[in-house]
Amino acid sequence: MKLISDKEAWEGEADCMSCPLRNSVLFAGLDKDDFDKIHKPIDLYTLPTGSTLYRAGDKGDHLFTICSGVLKLVQYLPDGTQRIVRLVRSTDVTGLETMLGQNYQHDAVVLQPTQACGLPVSVVQALSQSSPKLHKELLSRWQKALEEADAWLTELSTGSAKQRVARLLLRLVRNKEASECELFSREDMGAMLGVTTETASRTIAEFKRQSLLIETSPNHFLLDIRNLGHIAED
Repeated sequence: MKLISDKEAWEGEADCMSCPLRNSVLFAGLDKDDFDKIHKPIDLYTLPTGSTLYRAGDKGDHLFTICSGVLKLVQYLPDGTQRIVRLVRSTDVTGLETMLGQNYQHDAVVLQPTQACGLPVSVVQALSQSSPKLHKELLSRWQKALEEADAWLTELSTGSAKQRVARLLLRLVRNKEASECELFSREDMGAMLGVTTETASRTIAEFKRQSLLIETSPNHFLLDIRNLGHIAED
């Protein structure tokens, strides 16, 4: 973790000004006068695969905007098994429940090497009251999180195993220029889709045999979007 002051963030000493995601992250609509109101540092996190950004039940005083990488938001069932309720990826904001004074609701576990900015809740609350742009952006992020949660319920928890896997693969390349994606462990895929690890593994193997997935490098695949779409819709 590295602490970055608001002055460093604004003047680009933390590389914020040259960040390619600057126009998509939570503070994109702020101007210099808004930054002058920030009196707490922004925390920069570089997180390796398998590490945890925050845990369910922890008191939250930061929300996080994801610069790069992928995290899974995990809830645990009474029998101890995990269920992945959604993924958090580049430009997403997570930990929004802290804006309501709530503890974190999930474990946020890193699936792929991740960089994240930790934004003090008190700062975001104060700025949202004085900046209509930020207030509107926060509402937009709430809506996006709600839509994503709905999609996981409707798309990834219903239908056959083949349909669920196909829908997940298509979501991983949505809004990307290329149809290439990096897959997660079969255990994680099973937890995302509500199927067993064996079923997830068997389905991926079948898709590979049918050339619906073509491996370009270890665990990186090109997708046959057209035919996966047919499976997803059947």
